[in-house]
Amino acid sequence: MSTQSSSPWRAYDWQLIQSAPITPIMHMALDEALLEEVAAGRRPPTLRIWEWAASAVVIGRFQSLRNEVDLDNARRYGVQVVRRITGGGAMFIEPGNTITYSIYAPVDLVAGMSTVESYAFCDRWVLDALASLGVEAWYQPINDIASAAGKIGGAAQTRRNGAVLHHVTMAYDIDSARMMEVLRIGREKLSDKGIASAAKRVDPLRRQTGLPRTAIIERMIDTFRTQHGLTDSSITPEEWQIAGQLVETKFGTEEWLRTVP
Repeated sequence: MSTQSSSPWRAYDWQLIQSAPITPIMHMALDEALLEEVAAGRRPPTLRIWEWAASAVVIGRFQSLRNEVDLDNARRYGVQVVRRITGGGAMFIEPGNTITYSIYAPVDLVAGMSTVESYAFCDRWVLDALASLGVEAWYQPINDIASAAGKIGGAAQTRRNGAVLHHVTMAYDIDSARMMEVLRIGREKLSDKGIASAAKRVDPLRRQTGLPRTAIIERMIDTFRTQHGLTDSSITPEEWQIAGQLVETKFGTEEWLRTVP
């Protein structure tokens, strides 16, 4: 994408948040808190790179908890189960094996675009970053980042109060056997093919690039900075407080987790 001022991205003063590892439930709360802060004009448009403090299953806003997750196995392996505010499918997260980012922006960034168009638009920069590392990846409607060897990641999006949240989780590496023990999704479909077939559906970036996870993230940030501009920032004390309240009143409650039983 062009770095000229005519780019819609260049209309904004983009901020970068990178922090120490955060618990899965706090990540869910921060996504809502930062989206609302951008919507209110208290925070500039922001790119946040996630670091995970624990393994997790993140289910979509409209998914059934019992249909998607084997809760007994999740407890056995210490995998935290949380629900996000965006739709889409369940994601299996392991801290060293996952690359996750969120974009928070005024909805004007994607004005006039269909949902499919906005997904492709929001992920163009990361496809360019992957291409620069020798990974030929593309957007697979409606919400996948794919390669010839398999799926790399998945995206989800929500819009509210004049702002858009777009976030993506990509596989750096993956423990397919553990994933299939914790997630129910696809078990019947894959039962006759075995876990090996599930592994083939996801092609991690570690295998494709041979690079450390941190090197891939650095290239992503450099690409975003070059294309759109990016200033280092941090989560403010007020934003931490808002997120903490959301954990107590929403994301940490059984009512939210089981909102679709």
